Amino acid sequence: MKASKKKTEKEKENVVDKKPEKLIDKKGVRLDGRKLDELRPVKMEVGVIPNADGSAYLEQGKNKVLVGVYGPKEAHPRHIALQDRAVIQCRYHMAPFSVDERKSPAPSRRDVELSKVIREALEPAIFLEYYPKTAIQVYIEILQADGGTRCAGITAASLALADAGIPMRDLVVACAAGKADGKLIVDLMDTEDKVGEADVPVAFMPNLNAVTLLQMDGNLTVDEFEKAISMAIDGCKQLYALQKETLKSKYVAVEEAEEE
Repeated sequence: MKASKKKTEKEKENVVDKKPEKLIDKKGVRLDGRKLDELRPVKMEVGVIPNADGSAYLEQGKNKVLVGVYGPKEAHPRHIALQDRAVIQCRYHMAPFSVDERKSPAPSRRDVELSKVIREALEPAIFLEYYPKTAIQVYIEILQADGGTRCAGITAASLALADAGIPMRDLVVACAAGKADGKLIVDLMDTEDKVGEADVPVAFMPNLNAVTLLQMDGNLTVDEFEKAISMAIDGCKQLYALQKETLKSKYVAVEEAEEE
């Protein structure tokens, strides 16, 4: 299991000041009107950056994520190249305007950590051995953040890699489950993530039934942890269906254009 993610004291204080009395009402409805096991509205699109080899745009609730993929190309600097496989260079970055309080454009410690986490979640899906001595560059830009950006980044990055035509064992899709007001929920938004009792992000390859990322922040019993993982995987499967439809729609549109 990956190390727990850390929240700064300043973030916690800001959220506590705005904390609502209840995250879930008596009818089991969350602050944004969703049920406990309901995902936020999702929009996916590929081929949105003409100059990139592959690209994707994802909206999940208020999250807005743009990903560009370049490569495989010659690795620079050359000393990072590996003789037997490609290297993935992943950069996760939150735009200064992505959150309420302006964020410094310089990479934060969290950005560096999530870049590593996302890279390791994507690596098992890619046939890296096909492209020795090369680099595949993945740039993830968070344009607007509302909780669960690492999961949204993984889902969008996987789409962009597929759009670039890079051979993959399966698409990687990510979703988080957690706990708020004593109840297990899926796809946490920002307030639930920061004020809730637990957060369990999961990245998953549905065709291979393989987990590529598992993290946990907070406290859960063993039964709650197992149920949370199950809820997150169910969410992943729903997003996976949307990923496939998004890729299919692009090539159906290309085929129709050629026929005309």
